[in-house]
Amino acid sequence: MRIFQRFALECARRLPNLAPEHPCARLHGHSFSVEVHVAGALEPRLGWVVDFAEIDAAWAPVHAALDHRHLNDIEGLENPTSEHLAMWIWRRLSPTLPGLAKVVVMETANSGCVYRGEAEHAGTDAQQRSSM
Repeated sequence: MRIFQRFALECARRLPNLAPEHPCARLHGHSFSVEVHVAGALEPRLGWVVDFAEIDAAWAPVHAALDHRHLNDIEGLENPTSEHLAMWIWRRLSPTLPGLAKVVVMETANSGCVYRGEAEHAGTDAQQRSSM
């Protein structure tokens, strides 16, 4: 079974690897929506996968590090695409949140990124190399 919790982040960023005329190369802000998905067996006595309070506790330091910040100033987010942001969040949540299954980062209501961990990322790299 999977459960998820949705969080909000208000952040500024610029994407430094884009052409200067691209709008995202300029400093701009996003109201990111982030979903944290946890998978596991239903605990029979309590009737849940994990207490939502545990997800809140794992999220709190991530929120403190990112909310109302200029993402480019944060180590590991020098090129803060939604993809990099999803991976950054995963790496901070996974040590304290067993069963982490997916991180979804929405930069707008219509655009976002789904990340399912390092195995997915490694598989994508291998696929890209084999298609060359």
